Amino acid sequence: MREFIYTITDPEGIHARPAGELVKLAKSFESEISISKDGKTVSAKKIFGVMGLAVKQGHEIKLTFEGADEDTAATSLEEFLKTNL
Repeated sequence: MREFIYTITDPEGIHARPAGELVKLAKSFESEISISKDGKTVSAKKIFGVMGLAVKQGHEIKLTFEGADEDTAATSLEEFLKTNL
């Protein structure tokens, strides 16, 4: 299992467009990928779950990866977050 914490820097937080791209990227991996914020955990592969976290600028999220391709998934999603959020 791998995990990392990321602080959102985008002034809009995780809004519709990047949330959709994040979910699409997460779905491309076999591993289970979850996002946690303030004690609530959702699948990174479900758009309504990701949007339901209501992540704003300055909020910390924790991403957890578990599965055969968890290392690749963690690297890819961390790069996505740094580039887009």
